[in-house]
Amino acid sequence: MVYSPLEQFAIISLIPIHFGNIYLSFTNASLFFLLSTGVFLLLFHLVTMEGGGRFLPTPWQSIVEMIYEFVVSLVDEQVGGKGQAYFPLIFTVFTFLLMANLIGMIPYSFTTTSHMVVTFGLSLSLFIGITIVGFQTHGLHFFSFFLPAGAPLALAPLLVVLEIVSYSFRAVSLGVRLFANMMAGHTLVKILAGFSWSMLSVGGLLAVASVIPFLIVFALTFLEIGVACLQAYVFTILLCIYLNDAIHLH
Repeated sequence: MVYSPLEQFAIISLIPIHFGNIYLSFTNASLFFLLSTGVFLLLFHLVTMEGGGRFLPTPWQSIVEMIYEFVVSLVDEQVGGKGQAYFPLIFTVFTFLLMANLIGMIPYSFTTTSHMVVTFGLSLSLFIGITIVGFQTHGLHFFSFFLPAGAPLALAPLLVVLEIVSYSFRAVSLGVRLFANMMAGHTLVKILAGFSWSMLSVGGLLAVASVIPFLIVFALTFLEIGVACLQAYVFTILLCIYLNDAIHLH
């Protein structure tokens, strides 16, 4: 039987739940959503419960403190002092994406961020929230963000339309970038792993040659772990940049 590399992204119903035409089943995506949030919450709980008050932190406590300090410095550098009020949100987004991406690297697990409905839904909700922050901070003066300073008045209608379209596509690009990178990487690893297994199953010289794609898969796995961390960082830093624009109208 030939398996598709895209089967790893299939949504599987674990606990069917139906209310008429409303489908609310608990799926594998729901399970790994809970794992992505629950693992880090449990880690934080254990660190604060066991490591609190220690002069020398435990290794797990050091990791949590590094992540915390990393996000604090990121918010401070990209948004400034006014951005600290939004630190809990940014920290939650970063840790959720980091956990979701890393858990997805475990064999036979599920990568929630490889589905566009998840990444686009997250980016769209954050985009709407940042826009609301902009109007709350500046009122109707926020519309000046769509007209570059010093632009000729005759070109204002065209520039405003272009700036609005460019601003609106932030929600799309933020989610699509994460989805595309995670899905493409996992698909490539699956294809090469299947290719290596097929060569090994044939036997003979092909079995010996299967070592080559296997080594490539091994190297790509470590690369994908780096991409998983990098994509969480890229998503978060762009979120900070967009929030900085809304607060300071840069």
